[in-house]
Amino acid sequence: VGVAIAPYDGVERVELTRAADLALYASKNGGRGQFRFYAADLEHESSLRKRMEDDLAEAIEAGSFTVEYQPCVDLRNNTVVALEAQYSWEDEQRGRVSQGTFIPVAEGSRLIIPIGEWALRKACREACEWPQNLRLSINISPVQFESSGFVDMVAKVLVETGLDPARLD
Repeated sequence: VGVAIAPYDGVERVELTRAADLALYASKNGGRGQFRFYAADLEHESSLRKRMEDDLAEAIEAGSFTVEYQPCVDLRNNTVVALEAQYSWEDEQRGRVSQGTFIPVAEGSRLIIPIGEWALRKACREACEWPQNLRLSINISPVQFESSGFVDMVAKVLVETGLDPARLD
């Protein structure tokens, strides 16, 4: 729930609706069953978020993302069985932006869909050059997973890259 109170947060319907929307968005970020009253700092957060959304859209076009891998180890015999792909964003002004910072913004704007597809394609291409017994593990955003065409996109990427589907977690 997002709460805005007249006349403090606005007088006109448009002002109150915007204030309530900002408060609602902030409460959603807090998890289920939350409520938030409008506060002026939400305007600042909103403008920062919008700027990050715009920068993420530009980063997709510019290819400013990288994929890094973290080993997944079978503890029974201490062997690496998979590499988990993790993507990061290198922004010219922000430097390296943590996933905890940009993923929620990308999910909220649905930019996670093209970012996630790019990461999957790149990781699958690179995994084709690994030993055959090494699997690729990649996290998928719920937003990406629930998007229409997700299964078809994964199938297309596997065909394009030639990665054995049994090697993808």
